[in-house]
Amino acid sequence: MTDRNQELFDRAKALIPGGVNSPVRAFRAVGGTPRFVQRAQGAYFWDANGQKYIDYIGSWGPMILGHGHPAVVEAVQKAVLEGFSYGAPTEREVELAEEIIKLVPSIDMVRLVSSGTEAGMSTIRLARGATGRKKIIKFEGCYHGHADALLVKAGSGLATFGNPTSAGVPPEVVQHTIVLEYNNIEQLEAAFVEHGPDVACLIIEPIAGNMNFVRASVPFMKRCRELCTQHGALLAFDEVMTGFRVALGGAQSVYAKLIPGFEPDMTVMGKVIGGGMPLAAFGAKRAVMEQLAPLGGVYQAGTLSGNPVATACGLATLKEVQKPGFYEALSATTQSLVSGLTSAAAAEGVTLCGDSQGGMFGFFLFDELPQNYAKVMTTDGPTFNTLFHGLLDRGVYIAPALYEAGFVSAAHTAQDIADTVSAARDVFKLLGK
Repeated sequence: MTDRNQELFDRAKALIPGGVNSPVRAFRAVGGTPRFVQRAQGAYFWDANGQKYIDYIGSWGPMILGHGHPAVVEAVQKAVLEGFSYGAPTEREVELAEEIIKLVPSIDMVRLVSSGTEAGMSTIRLARGATGRKKIIKFEGCYHGHADALLVKAGSGLATFGNPTSAGVPPEVVQHTIVLEYNNIEQLEAAFVEHGPDVACLIIEPIAGNMNFVRASVPFMKRCRELCTQHGALLAFDEVMTGFRVALGGAQSVYAKLIPGFEPDMTVMGKVIGGGMPLAAFGAKRAVMEQLAPLGGVYQAGTLSGNPVATACGLATLKEVQKPGFYEALSATTQSLVSGLTSAAAAEGVTLCGDSQGGMFGFFLFDELPQNYAKVMTTDGPTFNTLFHGLLDRGVYIAPALYEAGFVSAAHTAQDIADTVSAARDVFKLLGK
């Protein structure tokens, strides 16, 4: 039988760099041929060969309800009939802003944009404009979009400035970006001792999803908040991945239960708030957000910002996740997947640990959960690749890279979880020999 995935990939490689429009899709990390998706429904998608897969990517997080949820489809269809884009205000963008602000207490005002990169970039600019400072602190392994100032790796010494990790980014562009080790309180304190008066903001993924699934420890997060407050820097939570994915109030609501009075100063959101459409946002307290044009001197604009079809999709999604018991059920499903995988691995003598929050999860080929990017980088790549392809061959689609978190949707059933664990057990048997 002709492999339509390979045919399409060959065509794509002649026309699109690497044959894909976002690098991880190319399967470079794991080898083999990417699956070209033909359609998706619920917890599944079908590739160009008509092969069905249980989907644990869900468009990298947005599809918290599963693909093609009836209420969301209906809302989008109605919106499309009214028009695709106007370049003018609509009532629906006001309604979406009201929903976000209602559900995230740290936000007084919000600006809608079209992508997480755009939201992260704008948050940095706004923080600098609001504080009058230049420097930003980020953490190795956290991804905040592909804006130039954020494409950096850690420098060679303690609390040093970063070096570009992408061609086309001059060193001068990242000279004000300080890159630290995630969960390292000593480095964090040293950075503020040296640079505190010049730091505009500290930006962090509270649960990092781009070094697989690594959560900030409570003492570390508490210290981030204390030091930002002490030095007048803004604490920015990048919740593009975790917002409405790990809990109704995002990861910040999880930390608020563990750290009395905790909240970030700024929040970056995306993915779930768009329900699968290109939509993201950033928000903060009124005094900070009023620094944005047209009220203030910090400029940000976008032709498709607040797009009427995207806001319809996002609103319908947020209404569904607010139904009683939604997150309890989602969390239970995700936990059953992680516990099933770890138990199956242990039974076959394979070292594996995992963690989850809400509908987001990760697993590692370690005996204990890693706390930073350097540890994650020591993962046995070939073993992961064997696991990835073993699952793929058995109809289970996880991220084609060992540095990516996974996602469970409300559409995943107990049978889907059982089938996934069964497939994994078959692969673990091979790995354990």
